[in-house]
Amino acid sequence: MTGNATRTALSAEALDQLFVHARTHNTFAPEPIPEATLRQLYELMKWGPTSMNCQPARLVFVTTPEGKEKLAPALSPGNLDKTLAAPATVIIATDSLFYENLPTLFPAYDARPMFAGNAELASSTAFRNGTLQGAYLIVAARALGLDCGPMSGFDAGKLNAAFFPDGRHQANFLCNLGVGNPASLHPRGPRLSFEEACRIA
Repeated sequence: MTGNATRTALSAEALDQLFVHARTHNTFAPEPIPEATLRQLYELMKWGPTSMNCQPARLVFVTTPEGKEKLAPALSPGNLDKTLAAPATVIIATDSLFYENLPTLFPAYDARPMFAGNAELASSTAFRNGTLQGAYLIVAARALGLDCGPMSGFDAGKLNAAFFPDGRHQANFLCNLGVGNPASLHPRGPRLSFEEACRIA
């Protein structure tokens, strides 16, 4: 393998925390997550790569009773109680006009017209890269010792109307954050083997 000679693989303990033993949590300890931790979470996830460094994800950390009350009507019944009880719920959304920031984020050449003149390309790029950033958020949260409960199960129209009334941002998925309660975990499902999911061409 080539690369940075000083870079080493993470410890088995770190890999377990990020991936192997990580679970989707449904219940959390009631302690709030400090704003400093939420800021640290973003400072980590923002370094994950996106095409042309476009960074279309926009996050809303819903932590207050007022915010949860605003979110509640958009939640499916199965997600309501656990989301209202979680210390924080992140709305991972995408900015449909992300390309307005490209002159600053991607100064190599003027890529803005490529997206400004092609709504379909802009939409697919925003969705793909915003979803990727949502995955970075989950890994970053686990790296900081938080547990995650990513989910769909919400009415996007109601949520967007409540949190993004100007129509510029579109909710992609939600993620509850906190210190998870392992007693409420369901049995873990199996994963596909390398042979079932992969091939080397």
